Amino acid sequence: MLVSTAELASHLNDPTWVIFDCRHDLVDHGKGAKLFAESHLVGAYFAPVEAALAGAKNGRNGRHPLPAPDQFAAFLAAHGVNKTSRIVAYDDAGGLYAARLWWLARWIGFKQVALLDGGWQKWISEGRAVTAEMPVAQSNVTSNAPTVDTSLVWGTGDVLRRLEQSGSLLIDARAGERFRGEIEPMDPVAGHIPGAVNRFFKANLNSDLTLRPGAELQREFLALIGARAAENVGHSCGSGITACANIFAMEYAGLKGSKLYAGSWSEWVSDPTRPVARGT
Repeated sequence: MLVSTAELASHLNDPTWVIFDCRHDLVDHGKGAKLFAESHLVGAYFAPVEAALAGAKNGRNGRHPLPAPDQFAAFLAAHGVNKTSRIVAYDDAGGLYAARLWWLARWIGFKQVALLDGGWQKWISEGRAVTAEMPVAQSNVTSNAPTVDTSLVWGTGDVLRRLEQSGSLLIDARAGERFRGEIEPMDPVAGHIPGAVNRFFKANLNSDLTLRPGAELQREFLALIGARAAENVGHSCGSGITACANIFAMEYAGLKGSKLYAGSWSEWVSDPTRPVARGT
């Protein structure tokens, strides 16, 4: 699930490894492409969050609805990915955008997908190879028929049904002040889904943005979920992106099968009849 900078550096010229740069800014949507044009890992392709890692918005499905499976599969194919490829994603934000690509790839049936541990910052701090040359995909992959795993996703209906079920739990990956409803910079309503608990995704990281040891993560997630099975745990955030970082951490810690509430808070508050909680 994790690739070290040293291991990736040894595979930069390996055509079976496909690297995606997922840098993004939720406020400045053009920032990732600008940064990529200035400098990126040798051989990496740009994965635009708004265009490739999200689908069409209709005002009720959140700020980053899931892309159509065929659409995302075509994006991967256009960059030379086939079912035997080793996919590696990175960003400069502790893996939250890279984890979205990781989750989407698994959702449509790709198993060999990993994050670059420490991301862009660790790569740069070690003086490893970067370039401003824009890559051209040499793809002979005509299609990647997606095999969608619908069991990985909760919809709003699933969350509503589980609100009163003690055997289920929803973990919110946003910063504590957003979870508590003290501030809300992105969505029209502040607060969180009743019954949810908060684990800011950055709690999974060391100070250098590498992932903390799996044993530590397992201990902390188990303290949060108690006796519940991982399959009965869902993850949310503002729009279904940051939540993927907590899913990644749970999977890395051996707690497999938790779900993504794809629409997350931005979908939840699109209907004013849905309940809202504030505070802890």
